[in-house]
Amino acid sequence: MISFVLADLRRLWLGAFVLVLLVALATALGVAVTVQERALRLGSARAADRFDLVVGAAGSETQLVLSSVFLQPSPLPLMPGAVLAKLAADPRVAWAAPVGFGDSFMGYPIIGTTTALVKGTTAGFAEGGLFVHEGEAIVGAAVHLPLGAEIKPMHGTAETGGETHTEIAYRVVGRVKPTGTPWDRAILVPVQAVWHIHGLGHDDHGDHDDDHHAGGEDGDHAADAAHLPAHADGAVAGHDEAGHDADHHEAGEHGADDHDEHDHDGDGHHHGHIDPDGALNEAFTDQAPGLPAILVKPKTIADAYRLRQEYRTAGTLAVFPGEVLTRLYGTLGDAKMVLSAVAAGSQALVAAALLLVSVIHVTQRRRQIGALRAFGAPRLAVFGIVWSELFVLVLIGIALGFGGGYLAARLIGDAFTRQTGVILPVEFAAEDGGMALILLAIGMVFAAIPALMAYRQSPAQALRS
Repeated sequence: MISFVLADLRRLWLGAFVLVLLVALATALGVAVTVQERALRLGSARAADRFDLVVGAAGSETQLVLSSVFLQPSPLPLMPGAVLAKLAADPRVAWAAPVGFGDSFMGYPIIGTTTALVKGTTAGFAEGGLFVHEGEAIVGAAVHLPLGAEIKPMHGTAETGGETHTEIAYRVVGRVKPTGTPWDRAILVPVQAVWHIHGLGHDDHGDHDDDHHAGGEDGDHAADAAHLPAHADGAVAGHDEAGHDADHHEAGEHGADDHDEHDHDGDGHHHGHIDPDGALNEAFTDQAPGLPAILVKPKTIADAYRLRQEYRTAGTLAVFPGEVLTRLYGTLGDAKMVLSAVAAGSQALVAAALLLVSVIHVTQRRRQIGALRAFGAPRLAVFGIVWSELFVLVLIGIALGFGGGYLAARLIGDAFTRQTGVILPVEFAAEDGGMALILLAIGMVFAAIPALMAYRQSPAQALRS
């Protein structure tokens, strides 16, 4: 019977190919949705595992996590630099690292931070080592820059019309090992250098004039709309606004040297300078410039909850990235339900089309079936031949659909990783086996319908038709 089935499928190969293709496409859609959604959950959760607590200015919890943990460009409101000094001195904190962003180079975000964050969130260096001078930088595993490369920071990105600091350059001194997070695509530089480039934080983190730190501690740190285009990809614009009033740059208030240090050339940016060989100073004071976010490593779980409660005030916001992601997963779950419904609808349409085609196919083979019955083939043999042909096609289609869905999810995941740096673990789980069994069971039932029609067919009636 098997040889008869195979011979029949070879004779009707074009129709068989179309049936297999329909089943494969419908199955692949459902598999891709399920596997990709699971991979996105796992990948984002693993990326956030390295960061226990994020503190920022009062605002959107989701945006704070997306910007500080996943490095998605967006302007954030600033909180006073005194918050960093307070956290750094808190005995419940293992380390607290500021995060300053807004500049980029070759599409890679430039993140101002401290050595504490590098030591606390990476597994060491693949080559080189930590920055020890103001003009040095380290790069993530996915940044295609060699040691010794020169980095000229750009306000925002090239796509948003950013301006390059041609007079300032960092030098790459290290590359960290892969972390599987967006930080693999980041360029890390001393936060004091980011402040100095933008005319902030000179004289050892905050011993600049009163106007500067008065502005830096202002309760309203929102960026001026006139500066947003130039700083659309970060919060450095907010730094500038927090520390520089327009009248602060009038010629009457500045001498020639001060004007050189804070060059305002009409492009909406405040320029400073860095000392490439200057030593790092990570002892922050209450007069430090405003900050968009601080990443905190509490010493214990209890300390983490106490700190979160303490810094959830009218002026600051403290969040656990995992809790924020859980709420995002709820939204993803709703989207998955919609996509799964679409996939189920397409599978139902394919099943109906298969049933229709199968019935037509059996009807057209009435004479062949009648001849088999006339030559002595039992009813169960006829039933088995028709059922086997259809079920083999369904089985091949489901197998190809699982392979195609997995391949589609891998391609989407790779593209997502290249864009964001988050590694998505695209893999099958036990629940996927359950879905395969359900599809096979449905295929068995649908294949039995035309087979039952052939089983009940009279040989005499079939030969007369």
